[in-house]
Amino acid sequence: MQMEPKVNILLVDDKLENLLALEAILEKLGENLVRATSGEEALRCLLHQDFAVILLDVQMPGMDGFETATLIRNRGRSRHTPIIFLTAFSTSDQMLFKGYALGAVDYLLKPLDPNILTSKVTVFVELFKKTEAVKQQAAQLVAVNAELRQSEERLRSLSTCSPVGIFEIDTEGGCRYTNPRYQIICGLRAAESLEKKWLESVHPEDRERAVATWSNYICEGRDYSEEFRFQTAHGIVRWVQVRSSPMLSGQGELLGYVGTLEDITERKQAEEVRAQVIREQTARAEAEAANRMKDEFLAVLSHELRTPLTSMLGWSKILRSKKLDEKATSRALEAIERNAISQMQLIEDILDVSRIIRGQLRLNVSAVNLLTVTEAALEAVRPLAEPKEIKLNTVLDASVGSVYGDPARLQQVVWNLLTNAIKFTPKGGRVDVNLSVVYCQEQETTHKYAQIQVIDTGIGISSEFLPKVFERFRQADSTTTRSHNGLGLGLAIVRHLVELHKGKIFAESPGTGEGATFTVRLPLLQDNRTSRVSREATGEISSPVASRPLTGLKVLVVDDETDTRNFLSFMFEEYGAFATAVASVDEALAVIEQAKPDILISDIGMSQQDGYTLIRKLRSLEPEKGGRIPAIALTAYTREEDRLEAISAGFQQHLSKPIDPTKLIAMVADILKLPVEVPVG
Repeated sequence: MQMEPKVNILLVDDKLENLLALEAILEKLGENLVRATSGEEALRCLLHQDFAVILLDVQMPGMDGFETATLIRNRGRSRHTPIIFLTAFSTSDQMLFKGYALGAVDYLLKPLDPNILTSKVTVFVELFKKTEAVKQQAAQLVAVNAELRQSEERLRSLSTCSPVGIFEIDTEGGCRYTNPRYQIICGLRAAESLEKKWLESVHPEDRERAVATWSNYICEGRDYSEEFRFQTAHGIVRWVQVRSSPMLSGQGELLGYVGTLEDITERKQAEEVRAQVIREQTARAEAEAANRMKDEFLAVLSHELRTPLTSMLGWSKILRSKKLDEKATSRALEAIERNAISQMQLIEDILDVSRIIRGQLRLNVSAVNLLTVTEAALEAVRPLAEPKEIKLNTVLDASVGSVYGDPARLQQVVWNLLTNAIKFTPKGGRVDVNLSVVYCQEQETTHKYAQIQVIDTGIGISSEFLPKVFERFRQADSTTTRSHNGLGLGLAIVRHLVELHKGKIFAESPGTGEGATFTVRLPLLQDNRTSRVSREATGEISSPVASRPLTGLKVLVVDDETDTRNFLSFMFEEYGAFATAVASVDEALAVIEQAKPDILISDIGMSQQDGYTLIRKLRSLEPEKGGRIPAIALTAYTREEDRLEAISAGFQQHLSKPIDPTKLIAMVADILKLPVEVPVG
């Protein structure tokens, strides 16, 4: 710690022994004792130093104590320095009055009492110290005030000249301060800016979003940053970035909010120009790629159609112009038939793709045994594998259940995958076909699938082409020197057919020359059991290109009756939604906690806990935990009071059984404000 500076005490006496005696008495104070043997010397000391107290002898030769005191009092620096007169002579009232008139604070007779002298001097030393401390504090306060004034002026200047708007809001939402730039951006005068909120200057089309995000910010207390269009009273529209942070006291108490408004119109315009350029470049590149792909496809199509025609026309002319023996005639007819079948398959593929593009590819569905389908496809391709000595290995699980689908189209899927594998597998290679059951976790629900895998030891697929392998008209090699024929439509058709059956298809390959694996997964019958009702009623399934108004929507179905639960799940999936079905209130609450569905469809009459119990528990949850999820009640009770009870319990709508799918889908679309037209069934 820094030592406290010593205080000066002036001792004035013409006799050295008296000075020594004073020093001996006052030494224990630990202060700086300064000697002076005459009035003149005392005055010289006062020229350069300040003293807490002066001990002044009255009787001195030359200039006595009174004269010295008079001169001390005449100097401004020492005018208020305390003086204690010392004398060895008895004092008269006249001398006392004279001493006090000269500013003396005390009068002591010699010999001095050490305790009295020490206590009196101590008082003035402490007073001097406190006075000096007050002076220092005053000087510091003056410096601090000056710095504060400079800081305030600097902040005022920064705020006034700031290129961004600045505002301060209290905890009640009232505006306490705005700077000139804020007023310009909002198009308000200074007084108006304190009366109106910045939200009132937001463009009407953005205002609802601005109010919602600002309200969330006030509730959550996090930092705020959003971009909106602002519109002034004169119709000037500009893009503005709004930022804000809470203002907290040293104790963490909320004092209000401070924020900025930054005009980002130029940046937005530049971003739009850049985005437009990118869109144009992308569109141009896509158009050029499409043109190249179209030209390549037409060239391949011409080649593939002309190749069998050449053989057919050639053998036809030979048959017409020459008399062939029976063996040659049979050979000619076989060639014509083989090439006619090849051309017919090409035409069928082109027609299938046309139906896919127009959304008119339909399925005639029933329960299909995949084992039968797979074996039939294997038998159909054996004549293609035998000339190339390709071995077909099969591992087919006979216990795999059935799926709902079109048996002819499913056989087409397997046949296309097998012919593709055989085409790209060299002579003496191997193609493995596996049929099994797999379990997949999707959206925290385990689903059961039938899986078909076709694995070959062929030329493989490059990593660059693998993501495009299922695209229409795509071929890894479309040059005139390519070693494999075909239009590049087979795998695109396969993918579409698999997706029509609610399945999935994947392609994998370690790389060129290392073979390829194609995997198809189809939902087993027990996962879409009740779909039979709607599918068999129509006899067909529309392409996904048709209306799917609930695409991407997460629906939670709650019903303790299995058939109804499965039917509702399938129905929502048909309209593009992701459906999760559970049988109890507890299961439903667990799903809501984890998955946060977009809408709840719940039966009222359930065992143990009914739909009213579920909706009351749901509405007691906080919004972020799913408490405000829209809900529709399904019930066999059709009275008006039943509908009113469901609505008052917390459901948004009530629908009586039996369920009309069209009405239910329309009701979901209405509650969620979906911008779609639900097809009439």
